Amino acid sequence: MVPKKILVVDDDEGIQKTFEVILKSKGYEVDIASTAREGIKKIKKVTYNMVLLDIKLPDKDGTEILKEIRKIRPGMVKIMITGFADIDNAVESLNLGANAYLMKPVSPDDLLKLVAEKLEEQARNELLNEDKVSQWIENRLNKLDEF
Repeated sequence: MVPKKILVVDDDEGIQKTFEVILKSKGYEVDIASTAREGIKKIKKVTYNMVLLDIKLPDKDGTEILKEIRKIRPGMVKIMITGFADIDNAVESLNLGANAYLMKPVSPDDLLKLVAEKLEEQARNELLNEDKVSQWIENRLNKLDEF
């Protein structure tokens, strides 16, 4: 099985290293970006399954980045992570396409549980989409056979 790729976008080196160690311990491939610009650049080049995105970055607000990510990789799981308890940011993030919202500090168990849960959802959605495409193709082929 191919390991799932996760991008951590956070300007705090301690958070970067902690998340990297936790996620790699479960077999995930982990890449790091310290700024929004670096994160977007990586997302354009590499197909990640998930991004763990700090809401407050030095060059851009996390909610602004969500809009860009949604356009570039709509199927990618997007989890917002913040140290600021702000219900408005949480609601805005979810409305902009975030799949979840976590508060720092994040326990390793909570992080791993949420990551696994959201990646499973992503896999189920991909299978459903593949089934729909297969059914559409089959219907088209059947209609061609009728001629």
